[in-house]
Formats: sequence, structure tokens, C-alpha cells
Amino acid sequence: MNISRLLAATALASASFAVPQVALAQTTPAPAPTTAQDEAEEEESATTEVTVTGSRIRRDTFSTVEPITVVTKQEITQSGFASATDALQSAEVTAGAGQINNFYGGFVTAGGTGANTLGLRNLGPARTLVLLNGRRIAPAGTRGNVLSADLNVLPTSIIERIEVLKAGASSVYGSDAIAGVVNIITDTTTRGLTLEAQVNVPEVGAGVDRRISATFGFESGPLNVIGSVEYRQRDAMTLADRDFTKCPIPGFRLDADSPIGSDDPYPLGDPRNCFTIDNGGVTINTLGVPTRTGIGRTSGTLGNFNRFVPAPGLGGGATPGYLGVGLYDRDSFDPRSQEEELITPVKTYTGFLAASYDIDGLGNAEIYGELLATRRQSSSKLYRQLSIDYLRGSPLLPTEFRNGTFLAATNTTSGQPIAARAFVAFGLTDSSQEVDYVRAGLGIRGDFFLSGWRYDVYAGKSFTDGTYEIESFLIDRVAASTNVVQNTDGSFSCAAAATLANCVAAPALSAAVIGGNLPQAWRDYILQNTIGTTKFREATFSAAIDGPVFALPGGDVQLAVGVEYREQEIDDTPDDNSIRGNLLGLTAGTPTRGKDNVKEAFAEVYLPILSGRPFFENLNLNASARYTDYASYGSDVTYKVAGEWEFFKGFGIRGSYGTSYRAPALAEQFLGATSGFISSANDPCDADNFPQDPDGAGPLPRPAYSVAQQTRANNCGAVGINVETFQQNSGITSFTRGGAETGLSAETSTNWSVGAVLQPRIAAGTTLALAIDYFNIEVTNGVSALGGTTILNRCYGATDFDPNAGFCRFVQRDANQALTVTSGFVNLATDIVKGYEASARFATDLFGGRLTINANVTKYTEQSDKTFPEEILLDSNGTLNVPDWVGSGDVSFRSGPVTARYGITWFDGSSGTAVYNQTSRTTGVVNQANVDALNTFYQIEVPSYFLHNASLQFNVNKKFELTMGVRNLFDTEPPQVTVYYTTIGNAPLYSGYDYTGRQVFINTTFKF
Repeated sequence: MNISRLLAATALASASFAVPQVALAQTTPAPAPTTAQDEAEEEESATTEVTVTGSRIRRDTFSTVEPITVVTKQEITQSGFASATDALQSAEVTAGAGQINNFYGGFVTAGGTGANTLGLRNLGPARTLVLLNGRRIAPAGTRGNVLSADLNVLPTSIIERIEVLKAGASSVYGSDAIAGVVNIITDTTTRGLTLEAQVNVPEVGAGVDRRISATFGFESGPLNVIGSVEYRQRDAMTLADRDFTKCPIPGFRLDADSPIGSDDPYPLGDPRNCFTIDNGGVTINTLGVPTRTGIGRTSGTLGNFNRFVPAPGLGGGATPGYLGVGLYDRDSFDPRSQEEELITPVKTYTGFLAASYDIDGLGNAEIYGELLATRRQSSSKLYRQLSIDYLRGSPLLPTEFRNGTFLAATNTTSGQPIAARAFVAFGLTDSSQEVDYVRAGLGIRGDFFLSGWRYDVYAGKSFTDGTYEIESFLIDRVAASTNVVQNTDGSFSCAAAATLANCVAAPALSAAVIGGNLPQAWRDYILQNTIGTTKFREATFSAAIDGPVFALPGGDVQLAVGVEYREQEIDDTPDDNSIRGNLLGLTAGTPTRGKDNVKEAFAEVYLPILSGRPFFENLNLNASARYTDYASYGSDVTYKVAGEWEFFKGFGIRGSYGTSYRAPALAEQFLGATSGFISSANDPCDADNFPQDPDGAGPLPRPAYSVAQQTRANNCGAVGINVETFQQNSGITSFTRGGAETGLSAETSTNWSVGAVLQPRIAAGTTLALAIDYFNIEVTNGVSALGGTTILNRCYGATDFDPNAGFCRFVQRDANQALTVTSGFVNLATDIVKGYEASARFATDLFGGRLTINANVTKYTEQSDKTFPEEILLDSNGTLNVPDWVGSGDVSFRSGPVTARYGITWFDGSSGTAVYNQTSRTTGVVNQANVDALNTFYQIEVPSYFLHNASLQFNVNKKFELTMGVRNLFDTEPPQVTVYYTTIGNAPLYSGYDYTGRQVFINTTFKF
């Protein structure tokens, strides 16, 4: 076997920790070569036929026509990753693509809180196929939007390696394999018992991550059994635990040369800039009433206000005992809010068992089976502000506030106008998730009746059962509690007490109530634990045969043919209060129920055209095709053609072209009508989103607006809103719907690549290998979900504003200017991703040891999309959170039992963010004035970002191994930006940044 061809053809396109021998897939690899002599012996002895991820053909060489990223168990350990999940979501694998991870505790995400997914090429997890030993991992999670595999279900201790093919493979594996394929391959050779323990301890002391496991294996005659059990627990890291989240500021600048925060409401460094309404804060300890005179809290003079804070013995005008406040001198910070998690906690229990049994009949057959079972327990805390709306005329109000009209009626006011609203700091509420995932499979494989042919028949079933709980305010209870009558003894009772015997009246308005001192009985009445359940089922059956057909000058032509059937079903049942829309300020939804099935037939052929000839050391061609027939979306044929031409040993070229067809996932089709609430502060026309006098004197005049704000103000004016006075006091209702009811169709795509590999022969004990590949992916009619905030911003920020077209077609305002945004899964016209990947590996004997250097760089040249056919393709490449350059590398030196490793990850800084956001999606015209204003007064670009890690590993007689090291060696914090995109503190919400900070890790392994 030609090990040098292996390195050139496969491992070179891999991540920084790729090693040559692990381009194998689904077979037992030989030990890693360590010297030139070892490599020669490896080449002579290895004769096993193997299959490579991305192909169903068994071959007697390691050669493959497409680049594969390889991550070994040793490299996971040496890099300090606490789990396979962390390794898979790292930049070394994802090349900068944003991932859903445990930074999203307070957000509604696919799979629910705690789910971790993997998407390649920034095309999302629904377009990336995750396999375990070549078989699909079914979607898992909670809520109706369960789209893709949850990486939490994967074992870590028994992993032998992970292979990542960043190329379309739908013709080989079927739907989902559009951006690439991830194949987790377990160890098949372990014998005896291995105990492993790892702990990662962040320097801040919080967020400790620990894992213990036992791996075992034995062989008894024809029976071979291997398995593992493991437990992982990661503690929470809260906002209070990290410096960069302890004082979020608006971050406005005086000019392009001034530091971030230099134009904030208070002087740079003033703690009053922390947790303003612009960033991190919410209005609390405050009373909202119709405009009346009062003494300003900051100015000390009489003025007109509609927000007041209690100040017994102070105040004046028409509001004694209260001081008037504006946007920046109201209370907006509750220390309890810092107990929200920056990184959410999780516990996982995982068991894996694989067994095989050889029998004499059925072609020397092997019966094999696998069982994977995982339980995930995760949770998240959410800080809640509560608005207590007091009805006009309510006896709960002092007489001076009783008869005014502050706001129109809402769903919590029994149809009556609001006289006063108390903005109260309620505190933390809990949510939790428990997800059980089981995958069981049984198969038989053996010799077919044709010489050299093999058959493989497999059937499998996956089960996901999830429960999600969240403490929620119930609308009907809040409404009942604020509609009261006064008893003769001066106490209060609910007006509906006759029908709601357990109703607890809301507290009368007082300074204590405004300050959050609420009766426990009332808190317990309006806050209830709501429970939903999610079930997902997937059944799979496949049968395939493969073997030689005829001989070519380069070897035997190999053919694989087969059929596959998959059936999926989802049943998500939210709590009854969610179904009835009875949750105040939280997402609500109706059941998501649906099923689909697909029948497929596939064929693949491998043509070794020439080998061992001048200028044709190897010339190979691979072609595959698949017929797909979905019950929901009909049929299509996908195909792929790939080839490699090695001119002479150590130098060649390769390329591929393929098509894909993906029917929408069950959640994309059948997601129950889900309603949620976006904060009223997200109304683009709200006066608080425009410049305000810091002393509370109200909004500043139009000349103080930036050009971007002028555009938005003009668009709001076009629908009759004066942004200098308008206050949005109603939460924005958002609806998300599945696509089956809106005509969602299947998506198609093309994926092609071309590359070159070089591995010159240098000297004994020294190897050098280089590779570069160009990739081009285009998704047509792609399925994607639009977010409510995105819709609002694009609607009212458009330079070619039309209230009935573009994104505004999804926005409605009623007579009271209350907003409703309807979003859901739609077919995007186009998604395009293009770029280059380059890899290098150098290894040599040095000072009696072995020095190895790896490097991998990805350069995206385009990451563009358009939402509607009438739009232009708009390229986000290189903008904030969408890096155009991503790199990783490592240097390791092994001497005897000791291995030292140093690694680095790099994300290029952003540019062009303002241009991207100020380009019309329909005309392509750039609003340069807005661009200049954004670049001058906002910090929306970030510098290059580097992460370093180092480790030492000691291996004692191959029985005891100790690895210790440091991740984020220099404690690099995420970059700071002005509040413009979604942020945590002043850091962009992006999985590529490390929010944990410096952490020490220790891994110990004992073999018996």
C-alpha cells in the first residue's frame, strides 16, 4: 500500500491535527508511522480493503479523490477538548462556520436549549450529515424545531477518529449531505478495560467540565464485543463570572479615531454606562404613567415625564414622592440578571455497545449490531422583567394615578385601558431539558455468490424522547389578578374569584412593589412550570452489494449498488398553556406532528484507469448516482463524478462535481404555528431607538440623527409614526410556521471542487506534503428560516422602503401600532459559498525524537445569498461573524514517552460590515452616507482573533497516560463591538470566540 499517496490524496486537506494513516474509514487502521522505516514497513504490510468516507467502494489502497479532515482520539486529548462535541465545533473542523452551542441559553434555537449542532461551510446543520460508523445519527432535541443531529449524543471515550468530508455527497448518502459529511468512527480493537478521566478547569473557577469513562472489549471465538460508558458534567458559567460581560455598554464613538464608548451617555469609564437600555439593561423599579410634571432625577428641575422612580419625601409638581427619569437615568440593572448563564450547564450519560458474531454459513457471514444510548440533562436560567399593568379605575392604584390612560388594553388587562404600568424586577426563572436518545441497529454482511463480491444488509431504529420545562407567567392568571374589587376590610379580591377560587389579587401599587418586593403568594400564582414533550423516530433499512466487475490497466473496476428506505416521524406537544397562547412574553406553539419517508436506489463505480505508467502514476475516476423518492416532495436523481490524476509519485491533481436534492426536514415542513414575543425595544420606530437627551428631557431633534437613523425615521414616517414621540409599549408578536402550509419545496444544489497535492521525496525520516483545493457550492431554492428581528430591521432599514413588499410583506401594525411579524421556513433563491483550502504537513526526525508541523488555512472568496428571486446576491464574506480567512496549526515533538504540543487558531478580522448592511437587496445601491456614519460612530468591525493552546503528554509503558495543558493560553477575550448585531456583553454572539477564558485541563488514562 502506498502510504505517501495516502498522505497526498487525503490527509492533506485535513485540519491541523490530521495524521496520514487515518484516512481509513470503517476499518481498523494500522499504528501511526513514526519514522521513515516505520512508514516503509507500514506500506509493505497493509493490505486490508477499506472504504473511505464519501464512498461505498472497498479498495486496496488509501487513495481517495476528495479531501478529508481527520481528527484522532489522541488529538482530541492533546488539544484539551472536553468532548467530541467540542472538537467537532472547533475551528479546525468547521473552518469558521458559526455553530449552535452552549452560548445560546437565552435564545430560541433549533433543537431547543442545550442542543449542539454541526454545520459546515456556513450552510447550517440541516445540510450537514452526521454519521456514526457510516450510519446516520437521527435528529434529537426538544420543541418542534428538531432539525439535525445533536452532538451531545455522541460518545467520546470510544472514538478512534472522526472524518470530515467537506463536499457534497448526496448521491452516496442521500439527503442532508450537501455541505459535507461527518463520520465518527469507534475503536474496534480495544481489549481489556480502559479507564479515563478528564477535567477542564477555567481560570475564573466557574464552568468546570469533567468527564469519566470506562471502555472495554473482549473476543471469545466468533464473538467480538466492544463498549463504553461515560458521564460528563459541565457546570454553568454566569455573566458575572467573566469580565467582558460584567459591564456591557452602548459602545458609541465620537469619531472613527475615538475608543468604543467615547460617545456613550456618560463619560468613558463611568459605571453608569453599564447595563443601559441600549445594552444589557431593562427598565426596572420604574412607574409608567401618562405624561405629567415632576422633578427630574438628574436635572433636579421641573419637567414633563412619563417614567418615574419612587423617591419618598422628594419630587414635586404633579408627582410628589417620585422623580422623573429619561432613557439613561432610569434604573436598568438588577444584579440578579448577572446570574444568567454565559455557558449553560449540562450532564450527559452515554453508553455504547458494538458486537459481532462470525458464522460459517451465508457466505462466511458476520452478524453485527450497535446500541447507542444517551441521556442529556441541561438547563438555563432566564432573568425576567415583569410589567404589572394596572387597569384604569383600579382600586389597586392611588387616586392620583387611577383615572389616566397610559396605554391601550393588552391581553392581560381584561379589555380595559392601562392607567399605570409598574416595571418590576421579578428575578430569575428556570428552564430545563431532558433528552433520551437511543439508536439500535442490526445487520449481516458476508461474501456474495459472485467472486470477490460482498453483501451488507442493515436495519436500524432511532428514538428521541425529550421533555422541556420552563417557568412561565400565565396571561390569564395575570389578567385575573389585576382585575380586582376592594373588600370592606380594605383588602382586595379577584373580580373572577367566584369562578377562579385560587385567584390571588395583584398587590396594590406602592414603592415596595415597584421595587420588586412582591407577595410570594402572588408570585406563585402567576408563575407556573409548563411542560412539553418531544418525540422523534427514525427507521432505516439498507441493502447493498459491491465487488469487482472487470479489469482495467490500473486495476479492477469496482461497483457498489444498493437500496435504502428511511422513515421519520415527529410529535412535539407543548404545554397546554403554550398551545392556548397563554404564556406571557415567551414563545408559545401548537403541536408539531408529521411523518415522511423516502425510497432510494444508488450505484457507485470506481475506475482505476491507469497506474504505474510514465506521467500516469495513477489515474482514477469515481462516479455515483442516486434515485430519491420522497412521499412528501416527489423524486429526483442526483449524481457525482470525481477523479484524481497523479502524474508521478508525490504530485497530482483531483476534482469533483456533484448535485444534491434535499426535501425539507420534518420540522421545516410541519412546525406548529409558534408564537413568541420580541421585546418592544426592537420596534425600529420606537423613540428610544433614536438619540435621547441624557438628562431625561426627551428625544433629540432630527439633526442629531445619523444618516441610518434618518432613513429609518423616514420609513416610519411613511406609515404615520413620529419617531420623536412614539413609544412601543406592547411586545412584538412573532409567528413562525412550518412550510408545508406555505408551499415549501425541496432544495437542490451543486458542489464542485478542484485541487492539487504535492509530496516531494526529501530524505529518510523526513516528509513534506502540501495540498490546495478550490470549492464551489451553490444551493438553489434553499430552505431557511427568517427571524422576526431580522425581518423588522431589513424592512424599516431599507433604502427603497415599500411597506407592502420585500421584508415588509411579513410585518403588520394594528390600529394601536402593535406589531406582528410572521416568519417561517421559506425557499431562499440562492446560497453560494466559494473558497480555497490549503494544508501542509512536515515531519522529521530531530534530536532523537519526532517533530511534526501541521497547518490548515481556509480562504472564503464568496458567502452570498438572496432571499427572494427579485433580490441581488449580497456577499457577507469577511463581515462581522463571517470571517473570510480561518487558519489553524500545531507543532508537536515526541521524544520517547513524552509528547509536547503547541497549537494556534486564527480568525481574520472583519471589514465591509457597514457596506453589507447598507446595500439595497433589490437594487444593489449602497447608501454611502449611512456607511460612513456607521463606520464613524459605531464599532462594528473586529480585529484578527488568535487562540493558543499547549499540552504535555506522558505515556508510561502504554498502560498509563497523563496529558496536561492549557487552552486559551493567553486568556484572549472576544473582541468588543457597539450594540449593532446580537451581542453578549459587547462581544458578538459567535461560536468562534472563546467565552470561557484560560482553562487548565488534565486527562488520565489507565489500561488494564
